[in-house]
Amino acid sequence: MDYRAQIGIRFITRRRGSLIAACLAIAIAILVVQVNSVIFQGLYDAIVRDLVNYRFGHVFISKRGDFISRSDFMLVNWLERIPYVQAAAPRLEYSALSINSTVNGQLIQDANAPVPVLGVKPEWDVAASTLHETVKGQFVSFRDSIVLGALVDRDLGYPKIGDTVKLRFKDQFGNDVVKRFVIVGITQTAGSQGSDNGVIVNIDTLREIMARPGQSSEIIVRLNDPSKAEYVKQLFLSAFPSSADKFKAQTIEEAAEVQLAGFRSGIALINLVGLFGMISSAFGVVTIQMMQVTSKTRDIGVMRAIGSKRKDILLVFIFQGIVIGAIGAAMGTGLALAYTTYAKETHMTFNGSLALEVKYNWTGLIQTDIMAFALAIVASIYPAFKATKLQPVEAIRTA
Repeated sequence: MDYRAQIGIRFITRRRGSLIAACLAIAIAILVVQVNSVIFQGLYDAIVRDLVNYRFGHVFISKRGDFISRSDFMLVNWLERIPYVQAAAPRLEYSALSINSTVNGQLIQDANAPVPVLGVKPEWDVAASTLHETVKGQFVSFRDSIVLGALVDRDLGYPKIGDTVKLRFKDQFGNDVVKRFVIVGITQTAGSQGSDNGVIVNIDTLREIMARPGQSSEIIVRLNDPSKAEYVKQLFLSAFPSSADKFKAQTIEEAAEVQLAGFRSGIALINLVGLFGMISSAFGVVTIQMMQVTSKTRDIGVMRAIGSKRKDILLVFIFQGIVIGAIGAAMGTGLALAYTTYAKETHMTFNGSLALEVKYNWTGLIQTDIMAFALAIVASIYPAFKATKLQPVEAIRTA
């Protein structure tokens, strides 16, 4: 080992309190960055997960400005021939003008606000999404069954399964259509990414109400390999040119751009806060290194007196920064991995409801370690430069 490295290590290890404080400053900065990543990136990934599971699938197919009129049986069968496609299902979205609940024919509660209505083909939808898993009771089955979202159920005064509700619609010709449904289930999702604020009915019933036989508003596609979403999207668009059918195919990031854009900005802000935290830890290293220079003034004078050059003194303190950075990065990595493991194993939730999608972000952690290590070295440059300015005689006399 180079003698300058040996001297630097000896200097820093003799003052263990300073060494531990400097290393902890680096380690805590790494931990803060990782905690932010686990919580906020985990929240973002959880929202993407739920949007895939409940609303959009991995690929979301719609028609520009219109309803899909091609046979959903033909489109679904074509899609499911692709090796990466696990399942596909048509859906039809509409809005009821009002909804009211009745028990034994008597009006219990009337909600005059518009209510989002989602029409699904139950036997296909259970394979293409996990929306049915959020239902307490049964998923829609027979033609006049309905699943209420938890918020709609609340607004109606909490009707029970088996009670009936009436929905009032306008069909495509402007005619009023009133339809009675039997409640078979209540759906509620953590984070309200499902149909909490709407209702779910059989797609064929909704088609009759809208006077749109065989039409749908979208097709959701679930993949067994999510990384192939762009490939499946492009394959579909090439098979059904937009000039003929005006199809629009989107990946989850494109389909949910409005919902996800705000979260991306928030994550960027949190990462910036983490960066400032790491810079603050670098100031801690500067302070501790300056204390080292002050306490080792006599030793520096002796080294200069026996022939050590300024670059040798510089390297002594740079080696100290390397030691601090290496130990701090190792400690920070250990703390970060321990926290991530804890969050993953305990199925950590956000605000007590939405389960975070916790992953080991090795690339991000390594990048953070490298940045922390580099900052520790950079933070040692000024104290090291100050040490080289000490003159041998003055340093010995001052000490």
